[in-house]
Amino acid sequence: MARHCCEDMARHVEKPCIEHTQPLDCPDRVIKYSPVFDEYGLIIHDGGSASYSILYCPFCGMKLPASKRDRWFDELEASGFDNPSLDDDIPEIYRSDAWYRRDRGAH
Repeated sequence: MARHCCEDMARHVEKPCIEHTQPLDCPDRVIKYSPVFDEYGLIIHDGGSASYSILYCPFCGMKLPASKRDRWFDELEASGFDNPSLDDDIPEIYRSDAWYRRDRGAH
């Protein structure tokens, strides 16, 4: 489970919606968190999955973790995956935050 910088951030990132099955479809949800890349973004409600990356928490002002997106692609491409974001065969560990937490010994 993600550990967010403050209760407000956690509440917004984990905000449940009884009307929408997908978080990005809910107009009341404004912040998304990607555990795979450890990055936060302001959701662009245009029908897609786009967001503006944010570097600081809009609630408490804390600096957010640096995105691990480039490292994710680098590691998978070094392992022989030409386009990891489209490859269904990537190792399971790369489908969550487990791939970068393994380096810290975290679970």
